[in-house]
Amino acid sequence: MSSTHFRRDHISKPIFRWAKGVLPTMSDTEREALEAGDTWWDADLFTGHPDWAKLLKVKPAALTAEEQAFMTGPVDTLCEMLDDWKINWELRDLPLEVWDFIKREKFFGMIIPKEYGGLGFSPFAHSEIVRKISSRSVVAAVTVMVPNSLGPGELLMKFGTDDQRQKWLPKLADGRDIPCFGLTSPEAGSDAAAMVDSGIICKGTFEGREVLGLRLNWHKRYITLGPVATLIGLAFKAYDPDHLVGTEDELGITVALIPSHLDGVEIGRRHLPSMQVFQNGPNKGHDVFIPMDYIIGGQERLGQGWKMLMSALAAGRGISLPSLSAAGAAYAARTTGAYARIREQFNIPIGRFEGIEEPLARIAGTAYLLDASRRMTCTALNLGHHPAVISGIMKLHATERMRTAIDDAMDIHAGKAVIDGPQNYLGNLYRSVPVGITVEGANILTRNLIVFGQGAIRAHPYLLSEMNALADPDKARGLDAFDRVFWRHVGHSIKTLFRAWGRSWTGGVLAPAPNAGDATMFYRQLSRYSAAFALCADMALLTMGGALKRKEMLSARFGDILSELYLLSAVLKRFEDEGRQQIDFAVLEWCMHTGFRTIEMRFAEILANFPNRFVAGLLKFIVQPYGARTLGPSDLVTRLCALNILEPGAARERLTPDLAHVDDDRGFARLEQAFALVTAADGIAKRLRTSKIKKWQDAVARGVITQAEGEQLATAQAAAAAVIAVDDFAPDELSPGYKKPADVHQFFQHLGEQRAAS
Repeated sequence: MSSTHFRRDHISKPIFRWAKGVLPTMSDTEREALEAGDTWWDADLFTGHPDWAKLLKVKPAALTAEEQAFMTGPVDTLCEMLDDWKINWELRDLPLEVWDFIKREKFFGMIIPKEYGGLGFSPFAHSEIVRKISSRSVVAAVTVMVPNSLGPGELLMKFGTDDQRQKWLPKLADGRDIPCFGLTSPEAGSDAAAMVDSGIICKGTFEGREVLGLRLNWHKRYITLGPVATLIGLAFKAYDPDHLVGTEDELGITVALIPSHLDGVEIGRRHLPSMQVFQNGPNKGHDVFIPMDYIIGGQERLGQGWKMLMSALAAGRGISLPSLSAAGAAYAARTTGAYARIREQFNIPIGRFEGIEEPLARIAGTAYLLDASRRMTCTALNLGHHPAVISGIMKLHATERMRTAIDDAMDIHAGKAVIDGPQNYLGNLYRSVPVGITVEGANILTRNLIVFGQGAIRAHPYLLSEMNALADPDKARGLDAFDRVFWRHVGHSIKTLFRAWGRSWTGGVLAPAPNAGDATMFYRQLSRYSAAFALCADMALLTMGGALKRKEMLSARFGDILSELYLLSAVLKRFEDEGRQQIDFAVLEWCMHTGFRTIEMRFAEILANFPNRFVAGLLKFIVQPYGARTLGPSDLVTRLCALNILEPGAARERLTPDLAHVDDDRGFARLEQAFALVTAADGIAKRLRTSKIKKWQDAVARGVITQAEGEQLATAQAAAAAVIAVDDFAPDELSPGYKKPADVHQFFQHLGEQRAAS
């Protein structure tokens, strides 16, 4: 007997039997979700030994000449057509001419290949376009991004038959058909397997012919573009009670296309999500009959809907909402930095107060980090990867961190952002935040169950192979496969233990890192944390097995560490790709130290709550012998980080690039103009303050400043005053039924009589 056979039969076999009961089991929907997409940098992080040279070699995504022309042509034109106040307050919809322009310029067909009449743009172009439109109007951005994310177009390209693509894609590309996708129902939100929407396979009449098809009944809600859709992508459970296509009664989740004009379809009513007026609403179907060839991919795709949806979501979730969120954070950075510079209290710009510098730095750091991670994720997508775990990380953290940035921006603007009107450039963005938090996988669910729950299996170098071996119905074959992969896993774990021990006890000083100048130390720390994470994750899976799925708070903390490792990797890559600009180093340092603090706190929380206390003590000795020691960025770093958005210059432009700039005399345009004027006149204002002369005319008379300088200062002050001003309205503008009483005394007398009568 060879040593390999001896090991398999006498050592691996008992472990194989034990592991069957310890490792987490998977439902069909979980397995299909895991098999969707692939891995990328997340898999490197899970090894505990990330290859930095490989990451830095990857060229950042860039627009083609055609994509750039679209950005400076139709995208800029669309932004000029948008009046967010009018859209939200007066029309409750996009203007008709905007709808026509979006269709005509094929905004709905950005991802559809040119052979089907679409634009055939890259994921990065898709992201850049959504980002720019988002900085002008959330309503327009959502309208454009949804057809290019999870929906009929994406599903047809991935899974549709040739006939289906030829029939539907050209009409989707040019807007003749407006798509929506119906997944969520009242009974099933995050738990799609609980949906009761059904399709019964039967024979029926369609367009005058008797054909085999499905009779559908459904009730969906929260469906974006639903009220105006002409083509519904629908997820439902298919049933075959008469066994017309096989021997199974329940065939599983299936996806089909439903023209909204069919008999039995109820569509058109609207929801109002967080006072956002993008088209969103419920739809229903009662005994709607469709032929089998309306199933996306045809009859052979019956029951494969969940896998199809997860595959499409693996990419789309990493583009749309992260792009909108990155735009929101960049917009908050640009506007709040400018406002904090021109708004003065006690004769000092409020941005100079440390209490304001702290949230300003948080906004600037968030904007830098989100755009860095957005770009790196788009780079992976451009290369053909579909990293499901990374997409989940991006959706979760982009929307959560945008929420923090917008909250900070609102706090700094104070009353300016609270009073609504055409000059309020933040209020509507603030109201839109809960939408992103909730859709495409609610953030609580994503953090507690998906990021680590899916990542631990999908991105781990060995676990998925081990689980597949354990699930093999052929036990002998499964044991062979398990034996091969398990001992490689053991060797990997031993190396990881010593890596984590050595790197943790030396503070990461000896951890591998590229030669990246002042940033080298940050690579070393990420290598250290990656090894510690890989070891702790392995030990959690070993000691808790399937029970880890129910330890949601522990799973969430592991997910936070994995997320920070990915996001901070993106920050380092951005700093390198942009040529290590020294003026940006404070922002980089703020991001890194903030992330390190989170990582160390999560390790401490994991070890404090680890069920097996002996293992917890061992892990603490190895990976956190001195406890959580990183305190976050210093006050000096915080001040320098805030300064990058308080002053004009290359750093501010790099931090907030390619936002929509429209000279329409509305709030954002006024702010940009005032910021330029106030900073240009700063030297004049300082001389005036030093001289203790209040009026510029007196300063001119005394020779402190020239007449031209005085007029320049007056122009800047007037521009600042116009920005600081807030909107007010005539009573009948806000209350159409308002009637001004002819006599105030008569009004109060009448009011008193009404109260007495009641």
